[in-house]
Amino acid sequence: MKATWNGVTIAESDDTVLVEGNHYFPMSSLNRDFVTFSNHKTTCPWKGTANYYSLLVNGDSTPTPPGTTPIRSPKPKRSATASRSGRT
Repeated sequence: MKATWNGVTIAESDDTVLVEGNHYFPMSSLNRDFVTFSNHKTTCPWKGTANYYSLLVNGDSTPTPPGTTPIRSPKPKRSATASRSGRT
């Protein structure tokens, strides 16, 4: 599975977890050349808190790509997305 933005591969892995139609990538699969931290956070009742990254590719940036959640602190019974990036 490959995640791209602006024509650049942001993450690629054969080890994704599929949750509600969204692929969650291992953190180690992120291309850190294009990823920076963001202050944006959201909370899901069953997935837990999501901390977001921003992307900078070919001079274009996005403060928070729609649905991109690279770090998640899930509730104990929902650990399938722990330390994964993906879409919420």
